[in-house]
Amino acid sequence: MEKLQGTYRHRLWFHLDLSKELFGRRGFLLGLASCMTDQGPSVRRVVVLGSTGSIGQNALEVIAASRGRLECVGLSAHTQVELVLEQAQRFRPRFVVLTDPGRVSPSLLRQFPAGTRVLSGPAGGAEMVQASEVDVVLSAVVGAAGLKGTWEAVRAGKVVALANKETLVAAGELITQLARHSHATLLPVDSEHSGLFQALKAGRPQEVRRLILTASGGPFLRRPLEELSQVTPQEALQHPTWQMGPKITVDSATMMNKALEIIEARWLFDMPGEKIQVLIHPQSMIHALVEFVDGSVVAQVSCPDMKLPIQYALYYPHRVPGPAAPVDWSRVWQWQLEPPDRKRFPALSLGYQVAAQGGTAGAVLNAANEAAVERFLKRQIRFTDIVPVCEAVLEKHPFDPQPSLETILQLDRWARQEVQKWKCSSC
Repeated sequence: MEKLQGTYRHRLWFHLDLSKELFGRRGFLLGLASCMTDQGPSVRRVVVLGSTGSIGQNALEVIAASRGRLECVGLSAHTQVELVLEQAQRFRPRFVVLTDPGRVSPSLLRQFPAGTRVLSGPAGGAEMVQASEVDVVLSAVVGAAGLKGTWEAVRAGKVVALANKETLVAAGELITQLARHSHATLLPVDSEHSGLFQALKAGRPQEVRRLILTASGGPFLRRPLEELSQVTPQEALQHPTWQMGPKITVDSATMMNKALEIIEARWLFDMPGEKIQVLIHPQSMIHALVEFVDGSVVAQVSCPDMKLPIQYALYYPHRVPGPAAPVDWSRVWQWQLEPPDRKRFPALSLGYQVAAQGGTAGAVLNAANEAAVERFLKRQIRFTDIVPVCEAVLEKHPFDPQPSLETILQLDRWARQEVQKWKCSSC
């Protein structure tokens, strides 16, 4: 790691050559922003895209606990205008973006703090993330809706803390190409990918045998298979260990979240799908493991609290005390690890299929899943319909191995429309 530490000392950007050494041909995770020094981080100016969601609210807790080392300079929200107004009054950012222009009114604008510019729509989001006073952009918008904001931040060469896995699922190759061109930095915020990122430092890329993502198994891990067709939205939203938004909670129940994470890891770490494994770990304490060629396995362990991976990304490469609770090593722990049942969780097979295909497959799978989960939550389809409808749309779509961003966005819309045609005979 001497070369890496030397890079810190000189506060230089490094890109493809060194990242090749660390994470393979396409790796670029460890590009450094000039605000990251050996003596510790200077004040980092952070934009939170999706500040009213679960990840966004956790990020603001991390910023509030930073004692001035992190400054919130931008917020964005879509529908929760009252909440983002409260956040703006507390943090007094330089920018607030309301992505739905129809929610902007003169009376609303008057309620924001003096000195806060209220922007709207995609153009407003692009202006905010590209601003020179922004150091780090936390991409926390749920679903494919986060792609455009992330794209603009990467194009501007920012440090992007990526909590929106769907960006890499839908457009992994395009995003990584853009990041190499703009010298942007991507840092993972998903707890599993943050865990992999940390554990990978124990060896060199050529020494890695496999990456292991853990999964809680969700609320139906032991439910008899014949009962799954009767699962209600209320039951699916009762996650045993994590507090998350509705969409990702349902994804955890189907394990589609892990399918998407396989695809995300494929792009983040330039690792083929056959070297990415999933294990069930109901306690959600071990977030990821890296197995090396000598048989050693390095794990990242922490309490199930998203504030820790958020903080790690916002302060990277430094570690500081924060609001996340540490593991209590005075108690007795019993942690289980077991292989997943593919019959119970067929979404995993789709994840491996799409990771191998690339092209437009990720965008279509992601869009189909978002639309299917929405229909399930509205009781329009069954829980057990979610994965089959995704598979059907994926098989039907006009696959393009080298799509443009426009093609990806077009197929995103097409896949959602196809899901709306799905008929559930027993709903």
